Amino acid sequence: MQLNFGPQHPSAHGVLRLILVLRGEIILRVDPHIGLLHRGTEKLLEQKTVLKGLPYFDRLDYVSMMSQEHTFSLAIEKICNISVPRRAKVIRIIFLEITRILNHLMAVTTHAMDVGALTPFLWAFEEREKLMEFYERVSGARMHANYIRPGGVYQDFPSGLSDDIYKFCCHFKGRIDEIEELLTTNRIWQQRLINIGIVTKDIAEQYGFSGVMLRSAGVEWDLRKNEPYEIYEELNFKVPVGVYGDCYDRFLMRMEEMRQSLFLINQALNLLEAGEFKTSDRKFSPPTRNEMRSEMELLIEHFKYYAEGIYLPVANVYTASETPKGELGVYLVSDGGNFPYRVKIRSPGYYHLAGLERLTAGFLLSDLVTVIGSMDIVFGEIDR
Repeated sequence: MQLNFGPQHPSAHGVLRLILVLRGEIILRVDPHIGLLHRGTEKLLEQKTVLKGLPYFDRLDYVSMMSQEHTFSLAIEKICNISVPRRAKVIRIIFLEITRILNHLMAVTTHAMDVGALTPFLWAFEEREKLMEFYERVSGARMHANYIRPGGVYQDFPSGLSDDIYKFCCHFKGRIDEIEELLTTNRIWQQRLINIGIVTKDIAEQYGFSGVMLRSAGVEWDLRKNEPYEIYEELNFKVPVGVYGDCYDRFLMRMEEMRQSLFLINQALNLLEAGEFKTSDRKFSPPTRNEMRSEMELLIEHFKYYAEGIYLPVANVYTASETPKGELGVYLVSDGGNFPYRVKIRSPGYYHLAGLERLTAGFLLSDLVTVIGSMDIVFGEIDR
């Protein structure tokens, strides 16, 4: 029997259509059809200045917003050779790990909801509200922050934020324990996840898997450790690696990654020293009022910075970072203008979805929902 799975948003964060070939309830073939959320992001980025293009990255993986804009900022900093102040790097680490927790709370608990457990979802969204308040306090937006920018961050920490983040970290450990208590040893949860959607090392390498999907196959690869950026090389943390490569492994790994993110946030808070939160090079950051220039000069410079943007040197770069879903890469080509000549985005979910048939052929139709949930795919970044 040939069956349409979707495209009514079933068990996926976005609009996915699968054409399934079934024998009874057994899956024989899976043909993913994507593009239902396509907005031409890469082409739009080629018609915008860097600063105007940056918010498009928030809207790619709209569950881990700051990690997306961070990768684009890294690419601009690499091509322009911009040095970022240490305080800005520490602030970035704090919010990148907050973003990882935001992502994994959504991934784990919506996966649980797909399988039939509602309670963890309600608990997680209570915690996500607190994290989104931290987003709002630094950027003015709960989700699409546009906070991490080339050369640093939009603005410094407001008064009391670091104390509130620390209090959240102390409280959140208990919330992770509660979710684990409900799910980890739950008989139904284990029966639905163990030995389902097994990723082998061969499959992971053939399809270009990254992140949790790659590490669940026993491959210890995390860009924060293997190719460190910002100040990750100074921080002490563990990268959880799977043994069996199944859906249950991926669940356990995401739970442990949230614990490690709390550990990283606490270390970064201790490293938060006084200093600049953005580069002092005025080619790459807007002027501020405390500079010894007239109001008119400041206004003209401010207008030029936001209207013309940053002029990029003639070069091409590829930059990648370890986002919550895996390796997000940005390939950037410049012809010397203030618009990028070419932008290509490598989204991790695109490669994971390509391997869906290899992970589900021979399993039951209900297992397909479990595997898609364990992949943690968001179609904003897949369709672009």
